[in-house]
This record gives sequence, C-alpha cells and structure tokens, in this order.
Amino acid sequence: MSGAGTSHGETRAVRLSGSGGAWAPAWRRLRALGRAELALLCRNRGVVFTALAVPLLLPFSMRPALDQIDLKKHGLSIGTTLLVAAIGFSFLFAVYSSLVNAYVARREELVLKRLRTGELSDAEILTGTALPAVGIGLAQAVVLSVACAALLHTGAPKAPYLLLPGLVAGLVTSAGLAALTAAWTRTVESGQVTALPIMFVTMIGSGITFPPEVMPERLASVCGLLPLTPAIRLVRGGWTGQLSGYEALGALGTALAWAILAVFAGRRWFRWEPRR
Repeated sequence: MSGAGTSHGETRAVRLSGSGGAWAPAWRRLRALGRAELALLCRNRGVVFTALAVPLLLPFSMRPALDQIDLKKHGLSIGTTLLVAAIGFSFLFAVYSSLVNAYVARREELVLKRLRTGELSDAEILTGTALPAVGIGLAQAVVLSVACAALLHTGAPKAPYLLLPGLVAGLVTSAGLAALTAAWTRTVESGQVTALPIMFVTMIGSGITFPPEVMPERLASVCGLLPLTPAIRLVRGGWTGQLSGYEALGALGTALAWAILAVFAGRRWFRWEPRR
C-alpha cells in the first residue's frame, strides 16, 4: 500500500487550517487536521479498501473453523464470536495498519515536520492524524453490532457498560501501537512488513481468531498479557455477560494500562524526521 501524495500547496493548507492561533480551541485545530487527513486518506484506495472491507469480510472466512469448535460448551454463540472477531479486525486493519501507513507517509512527505512549525502541539498532530482511522473503527463497530444483531441473532449486549470502555481502549491502544511501529518503519512499503508481527500475534493470541476459552489454560494466560487482549475481552464480555465483577475490573485496569503505555511509547519514540 502506498501513501497518498501531498503537494506543497496541500501541506500549506493543512498547516493553515490546523493552526488557528492561540485563541482557537484545541478541538477546532484537531477537527481541521482530521478533516485534512481524511481527504488524504480517501485518495489512497488500497488503504480505504483494507480499512473498510477486510474487517467485514475476514471474519466470515473463519466460519468453517469455528463450526468445528463446540462454542456452546463455553457459553458462546457463532454470532457473538464472529462479531467480536470483526471488531478485533477493525482495530487491526481500520486503525492500526492504516495509521502506520498514514504516519509514515506524512512523515516522509515532510507534512508532519511542517505542521510542527505551526501552533499545533505534537500530541495534537498525532491525534488529529489518527482521528479519521479511529472514527472509521468506531463506526464499523456500531454497524457490525447492528448488522450481527439482525442477521446472526446475537441479541442485545448483556453487559453494555463494558462495551464502550472496551472499544475506546482498543481504538486508543491500536493508535498508540501504530505510532510506535511507525517509529522504526522507513518507508510506506516496508510498513506492510513492520506491522505484521503485532497483527499476526494479536489475531492469534488476543481472542480475535479463536476465543481464549478454547485455548489451553497456560496459553490463554500468556496471551492475556498481549496489548489488545483486555479490550477484546471487554467487548466479548459486554455481549456475553460472562465476566464477573472481579474479572471486569481486572480487564478494565489492564486495558487502561495498555492504552496509556501505548500512547506514551508512541509519542515518546515517534520519529518526526524522514528515516534514511
């Protein structure tokens, strides 16, 4: 996937729209930068297709494998399992993968370097760049929930108060990991390789491809330490209602810790200059 090209005029427009002076509230600057980033994102059809289509289509390719597992034995249904998988894939493809591409492309095109000369802070630049991807991920989660409730008869979530923190933690952690991955990614093309380890390990171990309930206990315990595992656990628990109060608090605490750590690490080690 190649980054969208950005002319000097477009870069200058992003700077002017994002730097409204000291009087302009932060949300206005973020909105302007997010709108500019969305326009650039829409020009890259490969990234848009991956972000929109893969999380919707990939879970259904898992259906034959899931049919071989006795999900009812673990208190799960095929509809709920596919829904949680789709939301997990949205974290990885709509947010993480597309943001690695965006951060690297904007850095190599010197867009981020020019933005830093204006009124925007580093945190605002990283957040504004992430807004379109995070918005797509959140919208997908809502659409998937409604669609699965109608088509796969998942019903209403049994613990809806766990869904929002699970979604927020997953989106924020994915964005933070994308900034961190972009730090050691030299080009947009190499981003497809540098993002693979986190994507592969998360798909297999965080309960996206297979629920942790069907894993060996020791393996499930190790996989529980992965960055997106607590967020996925909260989302699943929100639908199934199977998390006890103690388990929910543990997942909430771990998810919050991972979100804070991912954001801190992404901002701390993010590279603003093109890598040579």
